[in-house]
Parts: sequence; C-alpha cells; structure tokens
Amino acid sequence: MVARRGAEWLPLAEKVLAHAKAEGASEAEVLVSGDDAQLTRFANSEIHQNVAETNAQVNLRFVSGKRIGVASSGRLDDDGLRRLAEQAAAIARNVEELPDWAGLPEPTPITDVPAGFSDATAAATPEMRAEAARDVIAAADEAGVTAYGSFATSTESLAVANSRGVRAAQERTSSQLITVSMGPDGGTGYAEQAAIDATVIDAIKLGREAAEKARSTANARAIEPGDYAVVLEEYAVVDLLDMLGYLGFSALAVQEERSFVEIGRKVGSDLVTIWDDGSDPAGLPMAFDYEGVAKQRVPLLDGGVCQGVVYDTQTGARDHRTSTGHGLPAPNPYGPFPLNMLMAAGSVSRDELIGGIERGLLVTRFHYTNPVHPKLVIITGMTRDGTFLVEDGRIVGPVRNLRFTQSYLKALEGVSGVSRERKCLRGFLGGVVVPALRVDSFTFTGATEH
Repeated sequence: MVARRGAEWLPLAEKVLAHAKAEGASEAEVLVSGDDAQLTRFANSEIHQNVAETNAQVNLRFVSGKRIGVASSGRLDDDGLRRLAEQAAAIARNVEELPDWAGLPEPTPITDVPAGFSDATAAATPEMRAEAARDVIAAADEAGVTAYGSFATSTESLAVANSRGVRAAQERTSSQLITVSMGPDGGTGYAEQAAIDATVIDAIKLGREAAEKARSTANARAIEPGDYAVVLEEYAVVDLLDMLGYLGFSALAVQEERSFVEIGRKVGSDLVTIWDDGSDPAGLPMAFDYEGVAKQRVPLLDGGVCQGVVYDTQTGARDHRTSTGHGLPAPNPYGPFPLNMLMAAGSVSRDELIGGIERGLLVTRFHYTNPVHPKLVIITGMTRDGTFLVEDGRIVGPVRNLRFTQSYLKALEGVSGVSRERKCLRGFLGGVVVPALRVDSFTFTGATEH
C-alpha cells in the first residue's frame, strides 16, 4: 500500500481547520503527514527481517490571540478530528502568551520539485531490497568478512493548510542502504548511500567498499594521540555539516547569541562553500517546509565567509525577514534548521587528497559525537570503521580508533583539499551532499587500547 498523495490530505486538513474555527481559534495551522516505509535488514551475512509500516498523523497548531496550543493525533475519523481541535483549544487556554508572536505565514509561490519523487522507490518490493542485500553479502563473502546492514525505502506525503490561505501538498520518496562489514581479526568497514531513486544505489560497490575496509583494518595498531593532518571521507564530513547546521546556521541560534555566524566573518578556507537548497536534485529535495512555506536557496558559507542563516516564520519576524522555508513541525523549541545542505565539490581525486599528506590519517567516519562548546563548535567523538595511517602520500596500515576534541570551525580553516566527487548521504538534519576533505590539522586526544 502506497501512502496517500499529499494533495489527498488537503480536504482532511480543511476539516480540521473548520473544527478549530468552531472552537474559537483566531488562527490555525494543520499539518497532515503520511509515511509508507519499508526496511530489509541483514546480519551475520543473512537477511533476517523485512518490515513495512504505514502511518498517518494530523498536527494542529491552534492560535488564540497570542496563546498557542499544539496537539496531534493518528485518528483521521470525524470524531477524532473534532477531539483534536478540542484538545488543542484546551492547551491554548492554559499556556502563557508568546509576547512576540508574529502570526502564521502567508501563502508563498511553491514550485513543484519532480526530482523529489521516484516511482521506482514508491513501488520498491522486498525482493528488490533483498537482491541489494545479497549483493552486499556476496562482496563480504568474497573478502572473507561478515556483512550487516539495512536497506530502507519510503514514501512521505505532506499537506499543510492554515487559516491565512496556505495550501501546500507534496509527496517525496527516499531510500538508504547502510552496511557495516566485520572481519575475524577485528577489522570493520562502513559504506552508505542515500537517494530519491532506490535503483541508483549501487549495492555491489557499497558492499565491496565496506568489505575491503574490514579486510584492510585487521590487526590495527595503536598510535599516539596528537595533531594530525587528515583526509575525512564523506561519511565523516556529514558530521561537520550536521553540527554546523545544528549549532550555527539557524536564525534562532543567532538571535540567542549562541551561534558562530556573523555575516561577513571568515570561518573557513577559500575552498569551503556550503548552502541549503531544497530544489537541488543532487540531494533529497523538498518543495516546502512544515509550515507550508516555499523553500529558498540559502547561501551559508561562500569561500569560507558567513553569508546567511535559515529562518522560519517566527524567527524571520523577529529580524523583519520573511521565512526562508525552514520551519519544523510545531511545537518547535529548536528553531529552523537547514535540512538540504550541500557542499561545493573541489578539483582533486581522493588519491590526490591522500597524496598531499606527509604524515597523517585517513578517517572513514565519526561516531558518538557531542558538542563541548557550541559557539566555537568544539566537538568530541571517536573515529570508527576504518582509520588508517598515511605516510609520504600513501596508506601504510590501519590504526586503532582515536578520540578527538576539535573545533569544526578550526577544521574548516585548515581545509586544503576538496574532492571532485560528492556523495548524497543522510545526516541527522536531513539529506546532505558532501565531498571528502583534506584538513591540515585535527586534534586527537585519546587512543583505544583494544
């Protein structure tokens, strides 16, 4: 069963608006979301689970003057929708006023993003995902390691309607294949790809990538922590962009004076350009945000220089700006986030990135990263699933995982190489398109013994 098209949710949203008006709302906003998700898991080089789930939810933001009540429900029948409005109205009556409440957004011209939907993904079968899992497992078998992972496909439908005339609907698809390979001598390897169209995911390539890493990281040796030049593969670079978006590229973070962003401030090397664009087919596109506002392309860093941040309706009003289309579902204490970040490609190959290092490390990805100092974007975390020593421009062997404590802003300052190839991956803030990077200095503060 495929989730309903977003446009089919609009009549339901209209019903909720009518119930909210009957309960005395001065304004109201309804977000209806449907998700048709499937997942095939494999472990110990065997497929062990295939699941499918279909969900729908109605979210109502009920405004009474400057009091806002938010309620949600999975009931779509008339009685359930009426009760939803009653509940949201009751919440609004019992909360404090929001003094600077600026009102719900007005309608914006929304351009459809056809690249955000794939018929092949919407129609993906368990057999299709199982075939991809078999390709990953075959690559692991060939390398003498064991494969673990999952292949997910989903169709998301959204509709937003509010009392100011916003009417927005869209349907998106996404897919993601993740695999970790493990070898008998302690080696591990990782590979991942995300895409709108599940058929473009190259399971054979990903399986070989993870399996080769697992084989090559066997019997890793310990090295002393310290400052090293590094090549960060795309899986590690995702964490840089996620943390920058989470800690700094939000207008709320700037307004609360906890962001590093100052327009015109240089925080990265000339090679670092980052933007957010919900219409770019290289990523995981979406036409509008969860307030029904059209997404705008927002330059974030250009040649390492701060250019802008993303806004939702409330933060935009505080700065006398319109929303850039980056609102999240209400209630949202976190402010707007960039959900479609891209980083500009460079001009060198991965081998050339490594070739530029006299002595340093190749890092596959980071694990368990957490902010230490948000405004300086100092992050602590671990390397994982493939860390290698590089000497005289070539990989000489695997090393045990290291803990780092590093300002990601300082890392951006030290970017001296950017790969020409980029990958579409999933971060915790949405879809991200990133290259690999060479960073001249990265601080590792601890080493693992096992």
